[in-house]
Amino acid sequence: MTARVAMTARAGARRRRAAERGGSERGQATVELTALLPLLAVVALSAYSVLAARTADEQAGAAAEAAAVALIQERDPHAAAEDALPREVRRDATVAVADRRVTVTVEPRVPLLAGRLTGRETADAGPEPAP
Repeated sequence: MTARVAMTARAGARRRRAAERGGSERGQATVELTALLPLLAVVALSAYSVLAARTADEQAGAAAEAAAVALIQERDPHAAAEDALPREVRRDATVAVADRRVTVTVEPRVPLLAGRLTGRETADAGPEPAP
């Protein structure tokens, strides 16, 4: 019987020590999470920036192609490029026409990095048609 009592006493002592340790480490997960939040914010902003830049590039390409087609059809390339862009992007886009080449630039709305993530695409309408 004494062996059983001794085992129970040791088990109780182990539980008390574990409880004491847990009490001193109770806020450890909160501290670790707080330390990781800035890193998570940077990763999220980076992912958002990459996606915004890729989207701006795709939008610029579609608008440049639409403007080049408009040149071939002897329509207004500026209007065609603007029509190809989503409404909320039009004010952040520029369309430049030189001869039969159209360049569209779209700046994504990304804090801090908009100038570096600009989407710029050029489309060529080909040679001037023969009269």
